[in-house]
Amino acid sequence: MSWGTELWDQFDNLEKHTQWGIDILEKYIKFVKERTEIELSYAKQLRNLSKKYQPKKNSKEEEEYRYTSCKAFLSTLNEMNDYAGQHEVISENMTAQIMVDLARYVQELKQERKSNFHDGRKAQQHIETCWKQLEASKRRFERDCKEADRAQQYFEKMDADINVTKADVEKARQQAQLRHQMAEDSKADYSSILQKFNQEQHEYYHTHIPNIFQKIQEMEERRILRLGESMKMYAEVDRQVIPIIGKCLDGIVKAAESIDQKNDSQLVIEAFKSGFEPPGDIDFEDYSQPMQRAVSDHSLSSSRGDGKPEPKFGGRSKGKLWPFIKKNKPPPPPPASASPSALPNGPQSPKQPKEPLSHRFNEFMISKPKIHCFRSLKRGLSLKLGATPEDFSNLPPEQRRKKLQQKVDELNKEMQKEVDQRDAITKMKDVYLRNPQMGDPASLDHKLAEVSHNIEKLRLEAQKFEAWLAEVEGRLPARGDQARRQSGLYDGQSAPAVNNCAQDRESSPDGSYTEEQSQESEVKVLAADFDDEFDDEEPLPAIGTCKALYTFEGQNEGTISVAEGETLYVIEEDKGDGWTRIRRSEDEEGYVPTSYVEVYLDKNAKGAKTYI
Repeated sequence: MSWGTELWDQFDNLEKHTQWGIDILEKYIKFVKERTEIELSYAKQLRNLSKKYQPKKNSKEEEEYRYTSCKAFLSTLNEMNDYAGQHEVISENMTAQIMVDLARYVQELKQERKSNFHDGRKAQQHIETCWKQLEASKRRFERDCKEADRAQQYFEKMDADINVTKADVEKARQQAQLRHQMAEDSKADYSSILQKFNQEQHEYYHTHIPNIFQKIQEMEERRILRLGESMKMYAEVDRQVIPIIGKCLDGIVKAAESIDQKNDSQLVIEAFKSGFEPPGDIDFEDYSQPMQRAVSDHSLSSSRGDGKPEPKFGGRSKGKLWPFIKKNKPPPPPPASASPSALPNGPQSPKQPKEPLSHRFNEFMISKPKIHCFRSLKRGLSLKLGATPEDFSNLPPEQRRKKLQQKVDELNKEMQKEVDQRDAITKMKDVYLRNPQMGDPASLDHKLAEVSHNIEKLRLEAQKFEAWLAEVEGRLPARGDQARRQSGLYDGQSAPAVNNCAQDRESSPDGSYTEEQSQESEVKVLAADFDDEFDDEEPLPAIGTCKALYTFEGQNEGTISVAEGETLYVIEEDKGDGWTRIRRSEDEEGYVPTSYVEVYLDKNAKGAKTYI
C-alpha cells in the first residue's frame, strides 16, 4: 500500500490532506494549552480558597483550632493546598512535554512538507515541458506532411499539363522534393521527441512521483504517530500525579477520622468552666402560721448599721426587686461559708433552721460594695485594652486558674532560657580565664549581670503569679462538694470580703424574721439601693447622629462594626477615652473610635426617650 502507486494522480488532494493534518496537530496543541491554563487557574483558585479559610494570626480563630474538628478542617485546607500544587505540576508537565515538543515538531513538519511538494511540482513542470515539446514537434510534422502532399499534387498537375513549360515542371518537381524532405525531417524529429517524452513520462509516474509521494506518506504517518504519542503523554501526565493526589485525599480522610467529639466536649468544659458550684434548693418559708420572728443579726438594719429609718417600698423599685432576673446581668454569687449550717444542701443544726429567702438577699447586699457598675465593668473589660487585671481577677475561678497557670509556665520557660544563657556565658568566661588570648573575661561581666538581673526579675514575677495561683486553688471547691451557692459571675471577689461575709453568716443564730413588716421594709431598702446600680442598664436615648468616616471592624467585645458613610445614632459622647457609644438598632449597639466618626449632637433630643 503506497500513495505513489495508488494515488499517482492525486497530487492536489494529497497537498490538501497533509495541510489538514498539520491543522489538526495545531488544534491539539491549542487544546493542551487551554487545558494547562485551566489547571493553573484551578490551582490558583484552590490556593486562594485554602488561604481564605486559614486562621488569621493573633486572632480569636487561632483559639478555635485547638478542637479536633477545627484541626481536621485545617488539615483539609493544607491538603487542598498540596492538591492545588499537583494541578500546577500537571500544567507544567503538559507545557514542557507536549506543547513545546509538538510546536517544534509542527515547524519541522511544515518545512518537510514544503520541500516534498516543491519536488513534486518541479517534476510536474518538467513533464509538462516535455509534453509541450512533443505537441509542437507533432504539429510541425503534421504541417510538413500536408505541405509535401500539396507540393506533390501541384507537380503532378504541372507535369500533366502540355501547355506548361519544361522549366516550370522542373521547378514544381524540385519544390515537391523539398517539401517531402522537410516532412521526413519533421517525422524524425517528432519520433525522437516522442521517444524521449515516453521515457520521461515513465520515470515521472513510476519513479519520481512514487518517491515523492512515499516521502509525503511517511511524513503523514509520523505526524499521526506523534499525535498518538502526545495523547498518551497527556494521560500519563495526569496518571503521574494520581498517587500524590490520592495521598492528599487520604490525608483528608485521616484528618476526618482523627476528630474526637469527646475530646472537643472536654475542651469546651475547660474553656468555659467557671469553677462555681450550681445553686442549691430555695427553702420554703411558711407564712401560713402567724408567729413572732426575731429580727436576725443579718437583717439589713443590723448588718448595714446605718441607723437610718426604713423607707417605704416605692412603686419604681418594685419592679427591680430581683436584679438577677434582668437579662444578661447576673449578680455575683454569695460568698462561701465554712459553717455546715451555711451549706444549702449540707447537714442542718437542729437549733438553727435553714436561712430564708430574705436572708440570702441580705447576703447579696453585704457583698454589694464589691460589685462594680455593670455598665462600666463591661466597658472596661471590652474596650480598655491593656486594662485587664494582672491577676486575672475579672475571670471566674477556673478560668483564672488556667490563665495563671499558663502565665506561670511562660515565665518558667523564659527563666529557663535566661538560665541557659547564663550558664553559657559562665562557661565562656571560664574559657577566657584559662585562655586569655581568646578574649577578655571582664567583657562578659556586664552581660552576666544583666542576665542574672533578668533571672531574678522573672523569679519574683513567677512567685507572684504562683501565689495568686495558690490562692485560687485554695478557693476552688473539691469535686462533688457544694461548698457555696452561686447565682452568676463573681467579679472582683477578694479573700477578705469572703471571710467577712462567712463570719457574718455564721454569727446569725437564726435565719428567720419575727415580723412580716420587718422583712418587707428591708426588701424596700434593698430595691431602692439597687435602683442606682441598674438604672444605667436601661436603653439610653439618642442624643444625636454620626456618620462613619472610615470602615471599622469591631472585633473586640463591646465594639460594633461600621461601614464608611453609614449613619448611626449617638447614645453616649466620648468621655475622654477616645470611644463613642452608638446604636444601629434596638439590640445592636457598641463603641467605635471617636476619630472614625463625625458626630452631630442634637440638644433638643438629649434625654428624649426615642429608641432606635
